[in-house]
This record gives sequence, structure tokens and C-alpha cells, in this order.
Amino acid sequence: MLFQTLDNKKECYGIYADGEIRHEMTVPSGFSKTWAYSSFLPSTGNIEYAQIYCEGSSLSDVCPEETRGRWLAVSKRLRAYLNSFEHAKISLDEHCFFDLVPERFLVELCEVKNEITEHVLQNYKKPENYEFMKDVVRLTTDISNQSISLNKAALKNQLGTAKGRSLWKNFNGLSRKILYNPYGTKTGRLTTMKMSFPILTLAKEHRSMIVPKNDWLVEMDFNAAELRTLLALAGEEQPTDDIHIWNVENVYANELSREDAKQKIFSWLYNPKSRDKKASAAYKRDEVLEKHWDGAHITTPFNRKIEADQKHALNYLIQSTSSDVFLDRAVAIHDFLKNKKSSISMMIHDSIVLDVANEDLDLVKEMVNIFSDTKFGQYRVGVSAGKNFGDLRKLL
Repeated sequence: MLFQTLDNKKECYGIYADGEIRHEMTVPSGFSKTWAYSSFLPSTGNIEYAQIYCEGSSLSDVCPEETRGRWLAVSKRLRAYLNSFEHAKISLDEHCFFDLVPERFLVELCEVKNEITEHVLQNYKKPENYEFMKDVVRLTTDISNQSISLNKAALKNQLGTAKGRSLWKNFNGLSRKILYNPYGTKTGRLTTMKMSFPILTLAKEHRSMIVPKNDWLVEMDFNAAELRTLLALAGEEQPTDDIHIWNVENVYANELSREDAKQKIFSWLYNPKSRDKKASAAYKRDEVLEKHWDGAHITTPFNRKIEADQKHALNYLIQSTSSDVFLDRAVAIHDFLKNKKSSISMMIHDSIVLDVANEDLDLVKEMVNIFSDTKFGQYRVGVSAGKNFGDLRKLL
């Protein structure tokens, strides 16, 4: 049966189905089709999400013509309500949407969403990576419903820069939530939405403003994730050591320093026209490209099919696969922390930052092992910890 959620926050349980608004704490049996995931919905089960079928498109983008007039009318009223909340300084972070609008409007909105949802599920092909993306959407939605903790005093030392002054000026209006967009790039790398806290573009000198809500921030990141991904795609086992040291010893026969080897291998990796016989022999770049690129599209091990010319094909393959390896492990950490005080605070490219409570410190080692245990073998993981994001001490 079709149903729609009335809010996406975990504490704001409300659904519309079969002409009725319900506030039970569990989704009734048989309610199996809706537009988008909300944090109060079960993490497992057979619910079909139309927004994932259309790969993150908006309701307006996929609305059928016979429904468009009613959708435009109801969405106009929706924008008017949202604008009124903003002018009245009513935060939807602190209130449930369905408590702020008339019930008759909710019914009308959900009926139109039902029609669009049904249209998408009947006319769009289910993506090959649907189950994976369902997990990624669940992860990013749940993170978006958390607030990060910010320390205004930490910005005082940055008032000598234009960015520092801008952050200071806007601090009180700065969103405390990170709104990730899992469909923001063709490779699947996360971007953030317009009203998000700007974590992906935040200058390193401003990171000290981010502090834990619990007791510690713990960052885990992969050692040279993209090189490891290419090595895995070539069918090679993962080095247990730092991969740049491995390259010095196994690719360049100890003829280069670690820094020179690192610079040389990355110059080769990101330039498809570059030639490095030793790197090509170790990483089998041409063979990997031939296996995954059909001349027009690359297909990744995570079932992403991405349009690509020869110039971009290998980079798209490596970047997309590396991103999905990371997201797969982030989902595993998120599930591990279910019903625990600690949580994922944020994700930045191939690093994950945990907000860890003292009571969960004994779980950090296990989380490192979970993060390291990729579908391509054990990726080496670096670990840092501290009392703010700008002052993390390296532990591994």
C-alpha cells in the first residue's frame, strides 16, 4: 500500500495512508511504497522508495503531466508555509512539520505525492544499485537529523581573515546540521545541500569550532584509498603497510623517497596520458580500464553505470568505487552504533568523524576493524582523536 511520511525526523512519527493520518510508532504491515526515507522508518524491510528509483530527482522533476497542475498548486502553498515559518523564526529542527499546518493541507499534499510516487514506481526501472543506495540515503538522512556542536569562542582567533569574520558574523544563523546530497555528483561522491553546515568547504583553520556533543571526536580515514582501489580492481592483495612505502619497495625498487614516489604515482594515476611502466605493471591500469569501460560508460563493482569518455573513464571508475567503498563502511559503522550514545558526526571524502562518548571508548578498536574490512580486503586506516576537530592527535 502507498503511504507518505509527514516529517523526516526520528521523533516526528507521522504517516498518511488510505485517506487517514496516523501517529503509531510502527509502520503497519503492508505499507510498502512511499516517496522518500524518513528517520523514523525501519532500517530493514521491503519498503520501496520512489526517490531512489529516479536517482534523487525532485517531485517536480518527475511529476506526470496529468498531476502537474495540482502539484504546482500544493507546492506553492507548501513554500508559503515554509516562508511563514522562517519569518516567524519557527525552526523545523525543533518542531514537527505536521503540527504546524492544517490537516486538510497534509491530506492534499500526501495525495499528490502518492500519485507521483505511483507514477515513478510504475515507469522507472529499479536501479541496479538500489539496495546500496537505500543504505546510503538512510545514512545521510539520519546524519542530517543530528546537530553538530559548535564553539563560537574558537573563532575569535580567526578574526584576522575574511572567512573568519564572515563565519563570526553568521555564527548564530549558521546551520548546525550537515545536509548531505548522495546524488550531487555523477560518481557518487557526497556533496552538501544549500542550507547545510559547510563541512566540505570549511577551511582547516576553522575546524576548531567543531566540538563533540559527547566527549571525543575520533576520525578514521583510509590510507591512499584510490590507489588501494585501483590495486584491488587489478586483482592484487592489499598491502598491510603504508601504500607509499609499499610503492617505494615494490614499484620503484627503492630508487625513490616516499614523497617522490607519492608524487610520481599520483601524477601517473590522475593523468591518463602519462606513462610510467613500473606503475602500469604493478597496477594494471590499462587492463582495469578495458574491463570496466565499454567505450561510452564505465560500470563499477557497486553497479554504478557512468557515462565517460576515454579521458575521464579511469578517474570516474576509481573515484566512484573508492567513494562507494567508503560509504559502504560508513553504513556499517552507522548500523554498529545503533542504540548507542556515540554516533557518526560527519563524513569528509574518505574520512569519517565519530562523536564518541566515554562509555563507548572500548568500541573504537572494533569500529576501526569494521571500517578497514572492505569488500576489497583490509584497507589500512589512520585514526586521530581530540576535543575539537581542529586539534586531533594521531593515534594510528
